Amino acid sequence: MFSLPAAAQDGNESFEIGLSTDTISITSDFTGARLVVFGALDNADAKLLRQQRYDIVVVLIGPRRPVVVREKERTFGLWINRGSETFDSVPASYALAATRPLADIARKELRSRLSLGINDLQLQSSPPPGPAGQPAIDQPSKPAQDQPNISLAERRAQAAAEPKVASPVAARVDGYVEALKRIREEKGLYNQTVGTVQFVSPTLFRADLHLPADLPTGTHITRAYLFRGGVFIRESSEPLYVRKSGFENFIDDMATRYGILYGISAVLLAIFTGWFGRLIFKRD
Repeated sequence: MFSLPAAAQDGNESFEIGLSTDTISITSDFTGARLVVFGALDNADAKLLRQQRYDIVVVLIGPRRPVVVREKERTFGLWINRGSETFDSVPASYALAATRPLADIARKELRSRLSLGINDLQLQSSPPPGPAGQPAIDQPSKPAQDQPNISLAERRAQAAAEPKVASPVAARVDGYVEALKRIREEKGLYNQTVGTVQFVSPTLFRADLHLPADLPTGTHITRAYLFRGGVFIRESSEPLYVRKSGFENFIDDMATRYGILYGISAVLLAIFTGWFGRLIFKRD
């Protein structure tokens, strides 16, 4: 339907990836994990392999959710909300590993189109307030639930269909985008490393991704991008499921499915705890 000049160039090369595990269980003592992604190149040019002209970038993208970013300002000793921006689809986590620095692998325009790297991660904000009946800027326009990770083809279609935003509005939104990325980097939810994708043989490679202790649950998507001399060739993806397990999972499932019963049980437990504590510590 449309083309992206020099954004992708089909070649004879192909590759598939696999994960060291397709499911990660979250327990009370979970302190993070390491995910190993491995893959193999097929029909690769032997000369380019010797020259190390192939690059691999591996990304683990968490479930996408609506997010509201608020700016606070200290006024008369109190912190009050000065402004806010709503983003419809934000990855809850983002981990990247690459063979080399991203600037050496692809130019910035291509990285932006592929949403590759924390600095070039594209986040979509909600439209500004409109007539009555339209959502305000500080309220999500979609239900607050996980949204599917967007594929490369969908990102291209959205990039072509999205209208250009006026520069003052874009500058304001960019400020909230940078703040959101900075906060999640400080929490360890967004991270990227260089040199953690290595070729263990001329055609086999592996990548190490570091997952934080507060890794969000849901379906994560692992994507690997193949570049040849700075030209994007193709991508491959695999799902990763992150789930709670053990007693924590039982409590969470009960609270979600049987909210009324969970509430009654919590009240009864609180009454019993108070009564039992009074018996132990009462004075004769």
